[in-house]
Amino acid sequence: MNTPLAYKTEDDRWAAVQARDAAADGHFVYAVRTTGVYCRPSSTARCPRRENVAFFDTAEAAEAAGYRCSRRAHGDQTRAAAERAALVARACRLIETSDTPPPLDALATEVGLSPFHFHRVFKAETGLTPKAYSAAWRARKLREELGGPGASITEAIYGAGFNSSSRYYEAAGQLLGMHARDYRAGGAGAVIRFAVGQCSLGAILVAQSQRGICAILLGDDPDRLVRDLQDQFPKAEIIGGDGAFEQLVAEVVGFIEAPAKGLHLPLDVQGTAFQERVWRALREIPPGATVS
Repeated sequence: MNTPLAYKTEDDRWAAVQARDAAADGHFVYAVRTTGVYCRPSSTARCPRRENVAFFDTAEAAEAAGYRCSRRAHGDQTRAAAERAALVARACRLIETSDTPPPLDALATEVGLSPFHFHRVFKAETGLTPKAYSAAWRARKLREELGGPGASITEAIYGAGFNSSSRYYEAAGQLLGMHARDYRAGGAGAVIRFAVGQCSLGAILVAQSQRGICAILLGDDPDRLVRDLQDQFPKAEIIGGDGAFEQLVAEVVGFIEAPAKGLHLPLDVQGTAFQERVWRALREIPPGATVS
């Protein structure tokens, strides 16, 4: 946490507590030794005696020292979390409805935050940067366009928000796990292995071709996810029951699982962010390696 110089010293922090300075919220908390609770600087609770106050940079540090969140602060935190999620959801909808990825400054302006603060809040809520979420959305749109009737590969590329075919071809292998023409042809010539598991959002299926991850599906029914995979790639050879791959997927899901992250976000935004975190984690693991 970057604490402004105005709140670096205990005297400055005490002055902020006495003034119930809302600008100090998020930069430190104060704990009251006689009650065992900690509060935000702007708390409207009765101001304690100075000798009974301890300061901490974060709520986590106060809790590690044995203090608990006050009821008022807990309510404030819940409201603040919902407000942060609403801002992030708004930015996600802007990303999803834009023809090309919006720049960071434009997203931050839309939700009324500085670019630095917006970037930090967005990543805390989704586990991704705005740029990474935008890439995830474009990849999803590309797969939808290629899987639909009518559109050519070029039309699918531009329809997904790639402003040039060269940008697409730089990332094609990671986005689709196969050539676009093979993806459009229902996975023709591909051998796809898959693993099914559970995560905080329900059932998850991860599928991998010879060239990389080609699908990550979420839902309530594991059997339905398998049928969806077969419908998506009717021309591919689909193989389940690969013990090593199942273990790898389970390790990755367990490694990045964060049930409380983005709890107030719309479910579809949570799903897009979670799928992308899994996708990125699997791409970074060399063949034969394990998660650590």
